[in-house]
Amino acid sequence: MFVGTTRYRSFFYERNSYSQVKLLVEIISQRCRLMSSMANCEKRLRALFRGADSVCFDVDSTVCRDEAIDELSKFAGREREVEEMTRKAMRGGITFRDALSRRLDLIQPSVAMLEDYLETHPPLFTSGIRELVKLLHQRGVHVYLVSGGFRTIIEPVARELDIPLKNIFANRLKFYFNGDYAGFDENQPTSRQDGKAQVVKYLKQYYGYQRLVMVGDGATDLAACPPADGFIGFGGNQVREKVKQDSKWFVGCFSELIDELKRN
Repeated sequence: MFVGTTRYRSFFYERNSYSQVKLLVEIISQRCRLMSSMANCEKRLRALFRGADSVCFDVDSTVCRDEAIDELSKFAGREREVEEMTRKAMRGGITFRDALSRRLDLIQPSVAMLEDYLETHPPLFTSGIRELVKLLHQRGVHVYLVSGGFRTIIEPVARELDIPLKNIFANRLKFYFNGDYAGFDENQPTSRQDGKAQVVKYLKQYYGYQRLVMVGDGATDLAACPPADGFIGFGGNQVREKVKQDSKWFVGCFSELIDELKRN
């Protein structure tokens, strides 16, 4: 009886061990297939970027190292209030546009305030962006700045990068005749959660771009692909885990993109 029980247990453990090994092999095989698929996706995206006819860059925490609305709130002395509003927006229950409106209502950016801000806050460019944009221009690629930020603050960025002002898609602030803040243009697509996707769709339809690539650090940048033909996640200033996870190609610095272009 004892011997039989021992044999049964031995047989049970052998079968159980075999099943575990088989399951482990299948898990490893699936993971290898996934990694191979991801590698192929990145390879195709790299090729797409090298042959891009248009590249759209986010501005805050991508082209520039900072977030303009955060810096403007500090300048206006409303940093704490704006941070709290931002936290509320991130918890949900408030639309992208409403969050933008409420933060601007707190800051009250007048013409005079913006002039002083721009005088004392030149663009803080992310390392490598000047060389990257110059290289794209040399290759005949059309470069756009697509941002949920403010055109008034982005225009100096575009000028320094030799990007035409018509290639800026961002929110426009409105002012009363005396220069006081009067709201923002709600007709601008970038005032909405899906605004960047709308801009990309417009660019592809109007100009006929076939290989448009979006580069950015945020969820709204990721959501612009599609209609963008490709998306490159950028983590040189801020790493958003959701963006990093869902990006087929995620880079930590612009030198990676520069090196990729120089392969051709």
